[in-house]
Amino acid sequence: MQQRPAAEQIIFSTKDSSGKIYIREQKGYFQVIRRSINTVLMLIFVCLPWLNFQGQQAIQLDAAQQRLYIFGRVLLPQDFLIFALLFTLAAFALFYLTKLYGRIWCGYTCPQTVWTLMFVWLERRIEGSHNQSKALDNAPWHGAKLSKKLAKHSSWLLLSLLTSLAFIAYFVPARSLYADFFSLNSSGTVYGWVGFFALCTYVNAGLIREKMCLHMCPYARFQSAMFEPATKIVAYDAQRGEQRGARKRHSEKPAAMGDCVDCQLCVQVCPVGIDIRYGMQYECINCGLCIDACDQTMRQFNYPVGLIRYQGEVSTQTAWQRHLGYGSAILLTVLAMAAWAYQWQSTELSISRDRQAMYRVNSDGLTENTFTLTLSNKTQQPRHYQLSIAGLAGAELKGAAQITLKPAEQRQHIISIAMPEQAAEVYTAFTLQLTDAERGDSVSAASRFYHVR
Repeated sequence: MQQRPAAEQIIFSTKDSSGKIYIREQKGYFQVIRRSINTVLMLIFVCLPWLNFQGQQAIQLDAAQQRLYIFGRVLLPQDFLIFALLFTLAAFALFYLTKLYGRIWCGYTCPQTVWTLMFVWLERRIEGSHNQSKALDNAPWHGAKLSKKLAKHSSWLLLSLLTSLAFIAYFVPARSLYADFFSLNSSGTVYGWVGFFALCTYVNAGLIREKMCLHMCPYARFQSAMFEPATKIVAYDAQRGEQRGARKRHSEKPAAMGDCVDCQLCVQVCPVGIDIRYGMQYECINCGLCIDACDQTMRQFNYPVGLIRYQGEVSTQTAWQRHLGYGSAILLTVLAMAAWAYQWQSTELSISRDRQAMYRVNSDGLTENTFTLTLSNKTQQPRHYQLSIAGLAGAELKGAAQITLKPAEQRQHIISIAMPEQAAEVYTAFTLQLTDAERGDSVSAASRFYHVR
């Protein structure tokens, strides 16, 4: 009978992960939840690039032009503050979730876990159960083994390729990507990136698997700093389960035995190969597969379920104290995103003066300043604008006052402003206004007009 280590030995533990982990398939309540969440996320990931809005791909990142097209809007590099805020919000939300429920992100929504379990599903369909797969690996090479290995790795490579294409569709128009790729009409750049991400998917989900979670993912290392006694994590009820040991079904439980029948199912279904009965370990990704396996065994022996379950201590803090820190950070980030969205404009105008000369006197005896305007149409429709000056009495605008910008166009426009000499002033502040001829909204930029002294 295996003895449980002393409490001081099981706060955190590591495992020998040098060998391959053969994950046993498991059905149950938490597996249904995971698959439902993963199905929704996968559908969003694959289908979103195919969604059209106003005749254009709804979401596309043009890396060459440094533009993000998103539901009829165009975000330029200067608009990417929203992504910094979005990532900040995601980080705080992840930390908040970790504080409440441990590494539940890793167990239910992390792409590494999602793709690893998909690859395992393919492995089980081709090689059989986890024991059959292990026996196949240990068997000498023969025709049946070779065919199964080829079939498994081919299916992994196909899934990796489709995953890579789905990802690249966010950068290359989806409606032409697949046809061009399989008809060999895509560029070398597209083939290179598709191959790179397909290889990453194949290695991470098929070959590395839990090694990524155990040794390469930084989140696994620092997540424990966000735990508190009330954090709900997957835990084994040692008081109820010990002493553990095998016994027959439908027979009386020996008086000295606990509810754990030492079936090892909780270890066999674990994606990272740990034994949850040895206490909290940093490798645990809170996936709940061991809970489903244990509950299944408890039902077979007519024992109460919940020997392994999500549990945490009663918090010593009030509800508002427990949620105040990360909750406040999330709220402030959301408010910052709302403020950014409120001030965002679909047209952008900036002005800079000619660096060669502050002013000149033209043939009509007027003082003339030259400016370069940078105009951006951040929509996916053509826009027509009217240029006007405010704050310069008697000023004459030389250069096109009516400007048309193509969808997502950004270009420079040179103008000159001329006005009679103002001997009393060195410069006069003014505002240049760009008004949308159809919509009526406008943007403005301020500068200074320098006079002859």
